[in-house]
Amino acid sequence: MGEARLEEKLSVTKRQLAMILQELKKWSAPATVLLSLYIPPGRPISDVMNLLRQEHSISDNIKLKRTRQAVQRALSAAMDRLAMIQKVPPNGLVLFCGENMDTGDFICYVFSPPERVPVFYYRTDKFFHTEFLEDMVEERDVVGIIIVERDQGTIGILKGMKLEVLEEVSGYVPGKHKMGGQSQRRFDRIIEQLVEDFFKRLGEHANRLLLPYLEKGRLKGIIVAGPGYAKKDFVEGKYLDYRLQRLVAKQLVDVAYQGEAGLREAVIKAENVVQTQLYRDAVNALEEFKRHLAKGTGLVVYGDRDVKEALEMGMVKTLLIHEDRDDIEELKALAENYGATPIVIPSSLPEAEWFKNAFNGLAGILRYKIR
Repeated sequence: MGEARLEEKLSVTKRQLAMILQELKKWSAPATVLLSLYIPPGRPISDVMNLLRQEHSISDNIKLKRTRQAVQRALSAAMDRLAMIQKVPPNGLVLFCGENMDTGDFICYVFSPPERVPVFYYRTDKFFHTEFLEDMVEERDVVGIIIVERDQGTIGILKGMKLEVLEEVSGYVPGKHKMGGQSQRRFDRIIEQLVEDFFKRLGEHANRLLLPYLEKGRLKGIIVAGPGYAKKDFVEGKYLDYRLQRLVAKQLVDVAYQGEAGLREAVIKAENVVQTQLYRDAVNALEEFKRHLAKGTGLVVYGDRDVKEALEMGMVKTLLIHEDRDDIEELKALAENYGATPIVIPSSLPEAEWFKNAFNGLAGILRYKIR
């Protein structure tokens, strides 16, 4: 019971982690005295303690007394806190300890993050290494946005309420001239070739920037926008990778600008498109769950304990979580740890209330039957 309470005390939510990272990024030092330590689940505490003791002994060789004292203070604080923990929690442990050498202020954070620690990592540096935690506080679902003109393009993403310009691409396509005869036709062919070359280049940039989000399961849709017919030509020409092409929203959006202003205009005008893309997974997952339930296929599981057991066995393909549950982030992390796709069911769906009341807002679609 005591160990369970300690794990609960060590665990931080996504929101708490964001606040911790914000604080850690304020810290810097003139020497390598700020300690960062990542311990993945399954790593024995005793092994980590042995490493820190060795580092403490080695630090005796640091020539500058002030630096030596600061490093040893950080190592001692880390060891003191680890000595109170018998076992690394399921998501691992993270420690940040260090001193502001100008003011003498000292901090030491020890916690278990909302997702699994991916690597064993130890370093003392002039700053805290928070890079392994950054993805844990980012919005999971993103929508890609591509603004297309004949010689200009903007590629961006929408993450939650945040818009981000990934890249702006430009080319050169001369305007139309009245030359007449064969010269005019030849000139038109040259222009069209330049436009096609630009579309190919824009598509290559979009593939490079958006495919990583797709491969991580985070890209939920793509909005294509622009001021004229170029956006339609771009989509119909299939300049995007076929996997991205399938995510392009049918409704193309008219916008007057490139850059961040264009992305903002595209999102405002395509509000329904964005919602449709983000809700599509939830609708499909709920329909699949109902279908298996009605046919008695044996490919669904519900009840908190049974769902979690099936997850830990690697049997769950899709985890359905009602948005009113308090443990959404914990369940999403658990699903991703065991190879399941977490789908949050919004209250606005017609049968969301039924799902919440009948199944406590939690169920799984299985890869195969439980024997």
